[in-house]
Amino acid sequence: MRACVDIGGTKVAVSLSPSADVPLLGRRSEPTARTGNNDALALQVMRLIDAVCAEQGVDPASVSRVGVSTTGPFELRDGKVEVASPNICGGIAGPSGGLPNQWMTALLEAPLAQRFAYVRVENDAVSALEAERQWGALKGIDDCAYVTWSTGIGVGLCVGGRVLRGKNGNAGHAGHSFVVDDASGALCGCGNVGDVEALIGGNSMARRFRQSPADLFAAATQGDTHALHIVDTQCRVMGRMLYNLIATLDLQRISLGGSVFWNHRDFLLPRLQSEIAGKLVPLTRGVELVPAGLGDKVGDYGALALLD
Repeated sequence: MRACVDIGGTKVAVSLSPSADVPLLGRRSEPTARTGNNDALALQVMRLIDAVCAEQGVDPASVSRVGVSTTGPFELRDGKVEVASPNICGGIAGPSGGLPNQWMTALLEAPLAQRFAYVRVENDAVSALEAERQWGALKGIDDCAYVTWSTGIGVGLCVGGRVLRGKNGNAGHAGHSFVVDDASGALCGCGNVGDVEALIGGNSMARRFRQSPADLFAAATQGDTHALHIVDTQCRVMGRMLYNLIATLDLQRISLGGSVFWNHRDFLLPRLQSEIAGKLVPLTRGVELVPAGLGDKVGDYGALALLD
């Protein structure tokens, strides 16, 4: 039996899988642990695995393999992944980040490896990329990316059929890049001012505009001119980041997911496509932006893809 773990800045979800040919069994989800000691996240994951096993009548001892798809960035300590996500670890940006802890990292792989025979941890966008290439909208595409627009902004990259990871598994953190000369003073949880995530990440939008992304996009779809202006500005930021990925890596297709995008995909997709179209045509001609083929299950199947 295998456990599939999806860790985001907002929630942690756990499912079970006897094999890749069988649908995921059970699913438990709860808000991401952010209080207590910095092993709280690992303890939460193990508790949720036990809870799903109990619900499904599975012996927890039968779970030997665990795939963890998690928000990053990562730090490696003794070769094991610790999560240094600014949406989980309050010590990174300090009190201005608004998180109820002073963690610089959250322990993850080492505690899990003490219990389970095999543990693989990957950035959630890389995991989603692998799932999209195996079962979703990127199947058969060698030069592609998966981009999540959610609590944060994450990117998984594949060039020439090879997934890019980098020295610590942090390749693709384009959400912490700068794409505009911004004077908003928007603070990212990582400490950057005015990076992509600070401007358009779900948490940042709620702080900046004193309105949830859901309410903001709902107002825009109903024609509210102020909301439309904000959304168009957000799409310009995301569009520039997508263009930079295309121009740098010569991509063919980008699959998009994450709660902010997915819940408003019909409204956002043509706006994002317009930010790409016509720019340096030899690079952008024929490039497709598409919704994630696995929809809002891409995180769950991302963890499963790590175990195949």
